[in-house]
Amino acid sequence: MWRIEAPRLIAGLTRLVRDLDLAEELAQDALVAALEQWPAEGVPRNPGAWLTTTAKRRAIDGIRRNERLAHRLRLLGHEQEIAQQLRSWEPEAADPKGIQDDLLRLVFTACHPVLGREARVALTLRLLGGLTTDEIARAFLVPEPTVAQRIVRAKRTIAAKRLPFEVPQGAELRERLASVLEVVYLVFNEGYSATAGEEWMRPALCEDALRLARVLTGLLPQEPEVHGLAALLELQASRSRARVDSAGAPVLLLDQDRSRWDGLLVRRGFAALARADERARARGERPGPYALQAAIAACHASAPTAQTTDWRAIARLYGALAASTGSPVVEVNRAVAVGMAEGPQAGLAVLDAVAGAPALRDYHLLPSVRGDLLARLGRADEARAEFERAAALTRNEAERALLRERVAGLGVRHPPGGTTMDA
Repeated sequence: MWRIEAPRLIAGLTRLVRDLDLAEELAQDALVAALEQWPAEGVPRNPGAWLTTTAKRRAIDGIRRNERLAHRLRLLGHEQEIAQQLRSWEPEAADPKGIQDDLLRLVFTACHPVLGREARVALTLRLLGGLTTDEIARAFLVPEPTVAQRIVRAKRTIAAKRLPFEVPQGAELRERLASVLEVVYLVFNEGYSATAGEEWMRPALCEDALRLARVLTGLLPQEPEVHGLAALLELQASRSRARVDSAGAPVLLLDQDRSRWDGLLVRRGFAALARADERARARGERPGPYALQAAIAACHASAPTAQTTDWRAIARLYGALAASTGSPVVEVNRAVAVGMAEGPQAGLAVLDAVAGAPALRDYHLLPSVRGDLLARLGRADEARAEFERAAALTRNEAERALLRERVAGLGVRHPPGGTTMDA
């Protein structure tokens, strides 16, 4: 219940007290009260209203008795205004539209581009995902104090720069929205293909990102890329059960049992992609990067078997994505698609054209894809060296083991597209 209600509660409190740190403290006080009373008295009929009322009362009591809190409010210059709002606030009769607006304000505050990427991710998972500091630390395999420092510094930055608790308008909305979508995308990717550690996936992070993407589609229904991101995550998440075997080892895209793909998530993904296309057409715009990636995922989802995949369509979509983003990482993925559509030599030509990009210097999938293409050309010694280099670069133990299997298997079997990691 707390995971569901916490973002709304913190959002509403932040609007009232104009202090993100204080709002979270008040919300935590309400949580403590619930943990103390609900086991004995039962869960109330409207848990969200109960938590909100409790937090409001704590805020009013704090204003009356806590000099430090009063000093904070005086510094903000609107003590009387806030106190009056708190006294007149009736959460039980809250306007659903008002709750949505508060949530949207919280989203844009937590993902403000003035904050560093890691700080945005940590703050978003804390405020909107309802994760504890320890849960965030374990998810990203970093020390808990490190995550705590990121969150504290992010809040201090928001307070020091007096960032307005509001939804940006006009041209600024599009720019700020990109930061919001990037955070959700990063959270999902870390869950889908863990950067480091022994596990290939961290499903809880995927679920959190997917939930946030769905919330955003409700808050910003007219934004094409919001639906594009939701479509991408739905379609990617549909493969989760098929991406690992019974021992937890990675299963590559072309080897996956597609009957294990989640049909409901596939249908949700196609529906979200259709909405993204509809919104973009209404604006006279071309599909954005997330919608293009979703279209690529839809090509895979449309193919009943790996052999019937339309790799030429996927290569064209990657070409459009590369033109849109200018990313050499996208070119690495395009090399896979071109290699499947036109043969490994053509894929190698695409890869070699971007191999010197600084952004790819330590990118383990570059030698991994190159090793696959070389293996398919029968150049086993060169392929072995590339796979070994990729294994040395990756920090994920499951992926390292997979790459070492490829090295051991050279000269025995060369599965086509063997490094296609759900691209």
